[in-house]
Amino acid sequence: MAHAFSSQPVTEPADCIVCGSSEVEEFLDLGETALANKFLSESELGAPEPHYPLAVGFCHGCGHVQLTEAVPPSAMFEDYLYVSSASDTLAEHLYDLSDVVSSRRGLGPDDLVIDIGCNDGTLLRGFRRHGVRVLGVDPAQNLAERDAQGDPIERYVGFFNSKSAREIVERWGHASAITATNTFPHIPLLGDFMEGIRYALAPGGAFVIEAHYLVDILDQGAFDTIYHEHVSYWALGPMTKLFEQHDMEVVHAERLPLHHGQLRVTVQRKGEGEVDASVGEILDAERERGVDRIETYRAFGEQVQGIKRDLTATLERLRSEGARVVGYGAPAKGNTLIGFLELGPDTIDWIADRSPLKQGRFTPGTHIPVVPAERLVEEMPEYAVLFAWNFVDEVMEQQREYREHGGRFIIPVPTVQILS
Repeated sequence: MAHAFSSQPVTEPADCIVCGSSEVEEFLDLGETALANKFLSESELGAPEPHYPLAVGFCHGCGHVQLTEAVPPSAMFEDYLYVSSASDTLAEHLYDLSDVVSSRRGLGPDDLVIDIGCNDGTLLRGFRRHGVRVLGVDPAQNLAERDAQGDPIERYVGFFNSKSAREIVERWGHASAITATNTFPHIPLLGDFMEGIRYALAPGGAFVIEAHYLVDILDQGAFDTIYHEHVSYWALGPMTKLFEQHDMEVVHAERLPLHHGQLRVTVQRKGEGEVDASVGEILDAERERGVDRIETYRAFGEQVQGIKRDLTATLERLRSEGARVVGYGAPAKGNTLIGFLELGPDTIDWIADRSPLKQGRFTPGTHIPVVPAERLVEEMPEYAVLFAWNFVDEVMEQQREYREHGGRFIIPVPTVQILS
């Protein structure tokens, strides 16, 4: 892609990717930002860097919430720096998911499990304990090369769609279960993707999705979950409408505490599974919460502006008092917050992170250096903004020494808190 400082070409303002309606009303504009996972090496700092519009809208036709303009997936996923195993909490959760799916579906040695967006293979290593065959699908060549150096899983390097589904089935056969954890929101061409799912699933097979849940995003003011990779912000209502278009249905749904709120759904072809009462219960709760009304999202937009004001004032006060402020955790979501607040190295000295893939790099657009997590205790800055606030309990435990020596964490969302 050609680099430029100005915004890069994206699709025209989008029709709804679920129902096709042109009535998508923008309710939050986060400005033009760099791609949230494109951390820069030192040699790249002097080069022009692409920025893209980042705004989100509500479909008046089906209630789906999505970006109003989309970035081509090839710009985001073919070289990827996020790895699932960097978080102990997430790795444990993925192993638990493999246990749940294997048990519910009665999987054994004759079954194939495909994980779409397999990342570093953490989930599939969990499945492998159950004796099933596993296949990862992921376009990130750098993660495939990294995986090959350790305990490799078999993988198809590329995007999952109707074409690649046929190649996969020809080589590996049909899947008894297909999983997509935190990748379903990335899909811009949902119709083609679902055609691939229907083709690749064995008769009676299940498609299991985990995604950030729109109700939790609203309840927590978690606007930092919005970045270019996440084309969709899913509630169950629009999901059911999408699957109906492809002769499939949600047979089970449940809310999870991971990432401060996710939705797990199990989908099968119509008639191949019994619909659990959980589906209707969650749909009723969504209507009660108002996720089908634009007023809910206009209020959310106002809440986000309030978070920006409060956090900006807090950081300005601390810096004026002479305190040193750094960051902890360099997730993609942190870059939405950093970009929206227009923070930089003059405000946040550096960000400590456990992932070796990010250490020594710089945040996209804002160029704050990312350093090893050990720096927090070595230098003992007075305050650390916890950009990975969705893992607050894990971080509080990991950084007990920093806290015991007087270090304090700033929790930015949903309200600014300072924890010692």
